[in-house]
Amino acid sequence: MTRKITLLAIWLVSSLSFAQPGGPVGHLTIFSEDGDKFTLILNGEIINDTPQTNLRVEDLNQPYYNAKIRFEDKTLTDVSKNNLMLTDVDGIFSDVTYKIKRDKNNKTKIKMNYFSSIPVQPDFIPASNVHVIHYGQPRPVIVSQPVGGVSQTTTTTTTQTNGVNSGGVNLGIGVNVDGVNLGLGVSINDNIGGGTMTQTTTTTTSNNSNAIIVDHDGPVRGCGGRSCMTAGNFNAALSTIKNQSFEDTRLKTAKQVITANCLNVDQIIQIANTFNFEDNKLDFAKYAYDFCSEPRNYFKLNGIFTFSSNVDELSDYVQSRQ
Repeated sequence: MTRKITLLAIWLVSSLSFAQPGGPVGHLTIFSEDGDKFTLILNGEIINDTPQTNLRVEDLNQPYYNAKIRFEDKTLTDVSKNNLMLTDVDGIFSDVTYKIKRDKNNKTKIKMNYFSSIPVQPDFIPASNVHVIHYGQPRPVIVSQPVGGVSQTTTTTTTQTNGVNSGGVNLGIGVNVDGVNLGLGVSINDNIGGGTMTQTTTTTTSNNSNAIIVDHDGPVRGCGGRSCMTAGNFNAALSTIKNQSFEDTRLKTAKQVITANCLNVDQIIQIANTFNFEDNKLDFAKYAYDFCSEPRNYFKLNGIFTFSSNVDELSDYVQSRQ
């Protein structure tokens, strides 16, 4: 009878443990041997807002992912890898590393190859040059805005755990063995969350008349689930672009702004119209497509061009990106 009760208690503890959140996970590291900055997309979700050369994504809970590498240098070809495996042959999650490098015969072509795999180590500490993202947790929100000729930067990171009673789980169970009714109490303590929220805010101030706005203000469709810049931040960025004396510098500044933000079509049109030469308008319109929060309305940019050849070229480019 004692043996039956013990087995039942073990079964209950095991079942409840697997039912709790925080099951087995794997980790993925991707690094560029040639130092090319890239954005990682897993199953259609943009992982890192800022392009990196060495990226580590922890706490991935699926055994396979469809991965895509998109490079900051637009002359480099995107790399895709379907069914990227995070488990070993026995289905046990691993800490997997992939390497990307340029093709020797074609420098604009990139290869991504398996590099190594080790068992998951709970206390593993990545190298200082590795950018680490914990999958499923909110990414930092960065806002940089000119304030009276001074650039003020605020970084806020919020982490929230699902509400599970951290005080433990208590079960009271009646067990009937050989006609005798027994009371079995099982108490399980598991520090899994507790509905707590921690928030850390760091503010720094530096003199920079050409401050770049980073304004991620909530999820919308397009641009990896990020919203377009708020009106105030966009107007500040547009003024910075217009204040550049040379058109080449204006184009570089515009690309710098949009690389760190999402813009809607009307905002992209306003920036494009700051350029006098249609070649620069076309260059910017192509570059901005990947950062547009409403790509289905991108046809509106056709109206900024005088020459139909530029309209055709932009249309062909948009189709190639879809």
